[in-house]
Amino acid sequence: MTADLTGTYLTLDDGRSAVRFSRVYDHPADRVWRFVTDADELARWFPSRAEFELRPGGTVRFSGDPHMPDSTGAVLAVDAPRHLSFLWGGDELRFDLEELDGGRTRFTLTNVLGEREAAARNGAGWEVCLAALDARVRGERHEGPHAGVGTPWKEYYEGYVRAGIPSGAPVPGAGA
Repeated sequence: MTADLTGTYLTLDDGRSAVRFSRVYDHPADRVWRFVTDADELARWFPSRAEFELRPGGTVRFSGDPHMPDSTGAVLAVDAPRHLSFLWGGDELRFDLEELDGGRTRFTLTNVLGEREAAARNGAGWEVCLAALDARVRGERHEGPHAGVGTPWKEYYEGYVRAGIPSGAPVPGAGA
């Protein structure tokens, strides 16, 4: 299988590295906002269950990721239903929603990396997670981001490495 890579590696104005993904969904922004902020919706596609205190400075509680211990993060900014950013481990995640014509929404996820070498690993992980979100948005059943050996994470990772995206960060659950 040749993985179709949808992420972009970039260097932000402040010098930090990031990977960015964008999708257009046939739902209004308030519906897509629930996919991003509702713990039960997130559990269907995000690597961890995330429960938010939706206010700047609020706590985010992460649980249920089989490869990571439960943890907490902090909400950095909220502008419902357009923007949410928060800290997760050493990374910053930004979700931006832009209303488009016809009740559609452009969804953009930017993972500002704590370590540049995590770009290929995180890019591959987001490909798997966003495939689960894409299916959820279409109303299809999906096993979620931890669907097991059938998920194409390795193919995505190898594709990002071949594309020259920084790599080398340890892979949780892989013993590396």
